[in-house]
Amino acid sequence: MDILDLTAVDLGRKIKAGEITVREATEAALRQIKRREPVLNSYVTVDEEGALKRADQVQEQIDKGEAASPLAGVPVALKDNLCTEGILTTCSSKILANFKPTYTAEAVINLQKAGAVVLGKTNMDEFAMGSTTETSAFGATKNPWNEDHVPGGSSGGSCSAVASGECFYALGSDTGGSIRQPSSFCGVVGLKPTYGTVSRYGLIAYGSSLDQIGPIARSVEDCAVILETIASYDFKDSTSVARKDKDFLSALADDVKGMKIGIPRDYFGEGLDKEVRDCVLKAAEVLKDRGAVIEEFDLGMVKYAIPAYYVIASAEASSNLSRFDGVKYGYRTKEYEGLHHMYKKSRSEGFGEEVKRRIMLGSFVLSSGYYDAYYLKALRTKALIKNAFDRAFSRYDLILGPTAPSTAPKLGVSLSDPLKMYLGDIYTISVNLAGLPAISVPCGQDSRGLPVGMQLIADCFQEKKLIRAAYAYEQSDDGQRGRRAGGQRNE
Repeated sequence: MDILDLTAVDLGRKIKAGEITVREATEAALRQIKRREPVLNSYVTVDEEGALKRADQVQEQIDKGEAASPLAGVPVALKDNLCTEGILTTCSSKILANFKPTYTAEAVINLQKAGAVVLGKTNMDEFAMGSTTETSAFGATKNPWNEDHVPGGSSGGSCSAVASGECFYALGSDTGGSIRQPSSFCGVVGLKPTYGTVSRYGLIAYGSSLDQIGPIARSVEDCAVILETIASYDFKDSTSVARKDKDFLSALADDVKGMKIGIPRDYFGEGLDKEVRDCVLKAAEVLKDRGAVIEEFDLGMVKYAIPAYYVIASAEASSNLSRFDGVKYGYRTKEYEGLHHMYKKSRSEGFGEEVKRRIMLGSFVLSSGYYDAYYLKALRTKALIKNAFDRAFSRYDLILGPTAPSTAPKLGVSLSDPLKMYLGDIYTISVNLAGLPAISVPCGQDSRGLPVGMQLIADCFQEKKLIRAAYAYEQSDDGQRGRRAGGQRNE
C-alpha cells in the first residue's frame, strides 16, 4: 500500500513497528504537496526544511522509546489561524501577510509533545469568514475531487490537504461549521468538539464565544486519537474546561444497539438537495439496521439560527479585528497623513471584501440605538436554540442530519450571492450557538461524484456517543465504501 493511502493511526503503527521511517512519511507528503499544490492551493506556507529536521528529531525519540503517542512521527497540516512560533501565520489576509508569532497555540504544542511533524499552514477564508475558501488573499483552494469546485470553508485548505494526501491529518477551526462543512465537501471526517474542550490560546479569534479547534482526518479513529491529544485544560484560555473523560479511544466500539437517534424534520425541508437527502437517510437506515432506534421529531428554532449567528459572530469579529490597525504588527499602508488616516488606510487596504462586510455589520449591531434591537435579541435567540437542543437531548442520544444542503458548488458561484452562501451553513451554525459537539462523516456521493457528508450532533461533553455512532457507521459496508472513496486522489 502507498504511504499516502494510510490513515494517521495506521501510519503511526507502521512507524512504531519500524516498517516506515518518519523521514519517509514526511518526504512522501512533501512530494505530494509539490505535485498537487500548483492546482489545489491547499497551503499558504510549506515548511519543508523545518518538517524534515523535525522528522529526524522525532525518529530519534521513537528509536529511544521516548515517543509513545499514536501520532508520533505522523505529518500534520495546520490551519493558518493557529499561531506557530517563527512560522508565518497569516489568516489568509494581506493585513497579516508578514506576521510571524513569537508563541505557539496550545493545541499545536500538545501535538508537538505527541511527536507530530508540522508540514505547514493551510489556506482558509480570510479570518475564517466564508464557506468556500475563496475569500483568501492568496487565491482560492480547489476541491481534490473536482478542481472546478470549492472545497468548502473556512477550513477548506486543511480538508483539501487531507483528501488529496498532502498530509495525513490536519487541524481546523469551527465557528459556524468551518470544520464540518468542508469535510463534507471533501469526503473526509471532521469533528467539532464541545466548546471549551480544546484551548483557544493561539487561535486568532473570529467569534470568541463560538470558535473551537478540532481535527480533520480520514477516519473516525484518527479523529478520536487527535482529539484525545489536543484536548486539555489551559489556564491561558478563560473558557477552557478541565475534563476528566478524555479517553475518546474507548468509544471506538462497533455497536449502536439501543442508541436513540433523532432526525429533525426541520432539516429535511425546502432547500435540501434530493441526492444529499437520499444519502443521509440511507446512512440513517444503516445505523437502524445495526441496532439504533431512529425517530423523526421537530427540533424548532432552526430558521432563527442563521440571523442570530451572523449578528453575534459579526459583532464579536468587529471587536476582535479592531487590533489589526497597522501599529503593532502586520500590514501598514505606505502613504498616510496622521494616525487616524493610517488606521483607515491600513485596514481598507489590508482587509478583503467579506471581512469588511462582517466588520461593518458587527459595528452596526453594536452601535447605540441598535444594540438592544439586534445584538441582545440575537443573544436571547441563542439561549432559545440551546433550550431546543436540551429538550431534544432529553429524548435522544444523538441528532442526525445533513452536514450541508448540497454538495460542493462550483468556484465563483457562492461569492456572487453572499446571502445564499450564508444560508449554506443552516445545519452547522446552531451547533456552535449551543456549544455542542458534532461530527461530519462521508456517507456517499452525488451523481457528479462529489462527496456527501452526514452530521451527527451530541449534547455537551458527549463526544464519546458521537465517536461510537460515527465509528459504527464507518465500519458498515456503506461506511467502508465512503472511506475508500475519501482516499481517492485525482493525480
